[in-house]
Amino acid sequence: QVQLVESGGGLVQPGGSLRLSCEASGATLEHYAVGWFRQAPGKEREGVSCISSSGSTDRRTYYSDSVKGRFTISRDDAKNTVYLQMNSLDSEDAAVYYCATHPIRCPEPTRVSATTEILPAFRFTSWGQGTQVTVSS
Repeated sequence: QVQLVESGGGLVQPGGSLRLSCEASGATLEHYAVGWFRQAPGKEREGVSCISSSGSTDRRTYYSDSVKGRFTISRDDAKNTVYLQMNSLDSEDAAVYYCATHPIRCPEPTRVSATTEILPAFRFTSWGQGTQVTVSS
């Protein structure tokens, strides 16, 4: 079982940036994909990004439409850490951000409408406790 700890959240002004970290212990992240999810009060959990294991023959990254072009996911297996660089933050980005593991590769997004697809949380395990991101002027 992998234990995950998120950090890097805090208060940022609109248009600002934060870098979140997801550090693992108890096991290596080498063979795991890692996803980032967020949940704001009164709203459903949203998968925002995912990165497949470095050893995967199909290296896949995923970004939700709401964060694509603004967020960047990366990993440093030597540090057993996955990062989420968040730029151009807006009030809609305010939430508690969680990281979680998934076997080997990120799951395929699930299309739920003609204009919306989601990152399914099924089979994501070893969830962290979350880090709060607040966007306010």
